[in-house]
Amino acid sequence: MISRSFNSFRAGYLPSQVLSLSRTALSRCPSRSLSTSPHLSVKQWRGTIVASLSGGLIGTLGIIYYDHIKVGLAAAERTRQVLKTLIVNVNDYRTTLTRSVDDELGHSIALRECHKRCAERTLHLLEKQGSIFIKLGQHLSSLNYLLPPEWTTTFVPLQDKCPISSMESIEAMFIKDTGYKITDTFDNFEPMPIGAASLAQVHCATLKGTGQRVAVKVQHPALEDWVPLDLALTRFAFSTLKWFFPHYDLEWLSREMDMSLPQELDFSIEGSNALRAKAYFSGKGLPLVIPNVIWAKKRILVMENISGHRFDDLEYLDSNGIDRDEVSAALARVFNEMIFGENAPLHCDPHGGNIAIRKISSGGKVNFEIILYDHGLYRDIPNKLRCSYAKLWLAVINADEKGMRKYSRDVAGITDDQG
Repeated sequence: MISRSFNSFRAGYLPSQVLSLSRTALSRCPSRSLSTSPHLSVKQWRGTIVASLSGGLIGTLGIIYYDHIKVGLAAAERTRQVLKTLIVNVNDYRTTLTRSVDDELGHSIALRECHKRCAERTLHLLEKQGSIFIKLGQHLSSLNYLLPPEWTTTFVPLQDKCPISSMESIEAMFIKDTGYKITDTFDNFEPMPIGAASLAQVHCATLKGTGQRVAVKVQHPALEDWVPLDLALTRFAFSTLKWFFPHYDLEWLSREMDMSLPQELDFSIEGSNALRAKAYFSGKGLPLVIPNVIWAKKRILVMENISGHRFDDLEYLDSNGIDRDEVSAALARVFNEMIFGENAPLHCDPHGGNIAIRKISSGGKVNFEIILYDHGLYRDIPNKLRCSYAKLWLAVINADEKGMRKYSRDVAGITDDQG
């Protein structure tokens, strides 16, 4: 937006406000010849005019670019908050680790207390900044095999802390991205979302003309402003932590976010993934349903509205006579097909919120269907890697140590020394 404004200015489209100020400044000059002025020399008059025009230009540009200046100031404050928290935490750890403690127990207690303090500071930062920082915190809360429990447990509340964007901001984004108002496309658009996540929220709506009930996934509009900066801050924070504490290398997480977030934030890619998965599983004989995609833009996705219950809603399963073991087996078959099937698309975000179960009239092998949502993050696994991964599991089942070493190396690059 800034670059477009600057280009138009550079191309000669001088804002009318600047011209007006220029005329005002010139009108204040005496009508007599500058060379005959008894008070100011020609050089001084030129300086006065230049100063007037410069002041007018700066003031006018300040008005024109007020929104951009606000964003710039907000970005500077955002950066300051991240750097402040990072510096305080690093200093807290360095102080704790270098403190002289008489016994091992005292050192362990001091370190756990330091973990907790730093985690709480970071939690406050993530909640305040929002945007992709909420998603980052959700990732970190699941790394209980890598991070101290004081960190992972402190971040658990972020799993349920998802922002809700206002209808005004959604309406503005809809017009910007499609050229139409929401009411031009839908007869009814429910203002309260039926679900919200760190990157988007979902509304129920009725298509104009057809009356079809649909689910409309809309990206949080504010993400457009902050994602590039937040990714850069994440990279800097993790590289700084690695420099001070080499054993806690989380740069892989920032690299993963750099790769995956642009995909997740482009809903046209999600639409293509959903249609591809739907086509792949048709005729496979699995009780899997993927909502049909009606149309997609980069930040808006309109899908068939199919609802169900969470697969861990045991009360729903039991009250509807749905066998838990059958659900478990069906889920295993679906994802085994994605992992091991030739050229199969792999859904990479299968958490509880993206999988639902709905009862159907029994006529087939089972009386339920699995509904799979959120197809924003997919991976294509080379068939050679699929084969090596399958052989790795066979080696584990057969207690074949030689095979485990070979296929661990083929799949993950793990050497004998690391194994």
